[in-house]
Formats: sequence, structure tokens, C-alpha cells
Amino acid sequence: MSYAVKEMFLTLQGEGVNSGRRAVFVRFAGCNLWSGREQDRATAICQFCDTDFVGTDGDGGGRFADAAALVEAVEAHWGAGADGRFVVLTGGEPMLQIDDVLLGALHGAGFTVAMESNGTIAAHPAIDWVCISPKAGSEVVQKSGDELKLVWPQAGMEPVELESWDFANRLVQPMDLGAEAANRDTMAACVDLVLARPAWRLSLQTHKLLGLR
Repeated sequence: MSYAVKEMFLTLQGEGVNSGRRAVFVRFAGCNLWSGREQDRATAICQFCDTDFVGTDGDGGGRFADAAALVEAVEAHWGAGADGRFVVLTGGEPMLQIDDVLLGALHGAGFTVAMESNGTIAAHPAIDWVCISPKAGSEVVQKSGDELKLVWPQAGMEPVELESWDFANRLVQPMDLGAEAANRDTMAACVDLVLARPAWRLSLQTHKLLGLR
């Protein structure tokens, strides 16, 4: 199987429980909740995505003929040393492309594999860290994992309804609306949520605060 990757880069994980950890990010092209084209946003299930996942023209992106070629690129981005190897498979929707062969090759190269998904496709059981970020209006089938990341506020999705899902960590993250005043409002909404419902913790996009990708 070949793999379509929008971009690949070395950074620090900016969100969630693994925030601050050195990681190679592999952003797969394509998503099942939005085409990625602005003209389709208003009719998409997910209308607030702030990520470019269309095509394979980003830094480090491309079409990789097989898992070995993709893992070779991941290793090159990581650089020297085998300690703490950590890769984040994201998108778009990474479960459209993740398979046995790729996960076996990443594990064979010594990487711990994390994935960030919308949860509409069941997570592969060999993934080491499963992070699900559900979107209102979608049919979530992956209701268990290591990390539930709720972008908030979302009309049509209530945190109390998600508390029965089987996740080790429940995080709420302010929706990035671009404008400073609007972002203050989403931040306040998330703080209020955590204060009212202690099952949740606040997660910030620290990579944006630090000027990282």
C-alpha cells in the first residue's frame, strides 16, 4: 500500500497529555468529514478545522510507495538516537491510511505510535496512544482510548454525554476562532466547563503559543 502524506516534521507535541514531548508528526492527506476545500466548509460535518490536509505538497510530504519508505522518512526527521522515539499520526483522518504493515514497520524502528483521530473509524489495536477528538454530527465508533480531546464549544455536543466513554484522560480544548476576543470567549467556556465538571482537564495549543508547527 502507498501512503499520501501532506507534511512531516519534527516538533514538540503541543496538545494533550503528551504536551511538550519531542515528536515526528506525520499528517496524512484526506479526511472523511470535510474535503479540506473552503467552498465545502459550510456543508461539511466538521466546519471548524484549522489544518491544511489537502494534497501532498507540504514540507516533508509526498506519496510514499510503501511502509518502508515512509518509516525511513520518519527516522530521518527524528535524527540520531533511538531513545524516546515518538511519532504522531494525524491528519485529516489518519485511520483512512493506517494499516498493519505501517504500524509494524514503525514499531520495528523503535517508535511509540500515537494517533489523533475523529473516531469515526475504529482505531487499529496496535496503536500505542489513541487520541479521539469527536465532531458533532458525526457517528463516533471509537469510544475508548487513552485521550478524549473535546474542542469546545461545539453546538450539538454535550460533555456530559461523553463521560460514559472509556478514556483514561478527558481534555477540553478551546476552539480557535482566529479573533482574539472570540478566543477569549472559548477559553472562558472551557475554564467554566472544567470548574463545573472535574472529569475534564484543560488542554491548550501550546505549539501555537511557542510559534511551533
